[in-house]
Amino acid sequence: MDALAFAAMSERFFEMFKAGEAHPASPSMMKYAGTELNKRRHELVMAAGGSDALEWDSERSHEGKAARDWLRTKANSIEGGTSEIQLNIVAKHILGLPGA
Repeated sequence: MDALAFAAMSERFFEMFKAGEAHPASPSMMKYAGTELNKRRHELVMAAGGSDALEWDSERSHEGKAARDWLRTKANSIEGGTSEIQLNIVAKHILGLPGA
């Protein structure tokens, strides 16, 4: 459901962007939602895989693909501004709340 909601939000944002109606803080909202969805998705993969998901160097694990992808999600939430920074931008510019 979260992935479908994100896809719908992405489509709406793209249409608003093309029409010149996107809020300047919308990219922050999109980055936050996308990185958090990606982290939850990979956390689920790791939990479902148990200790086998931690395997790093084997053909069976595709050279640790699950673990490497999971670790990559940590970097994604930092690149371009941490999730906390993105939330602060949304709070200030979309919700009109005072900054932290």
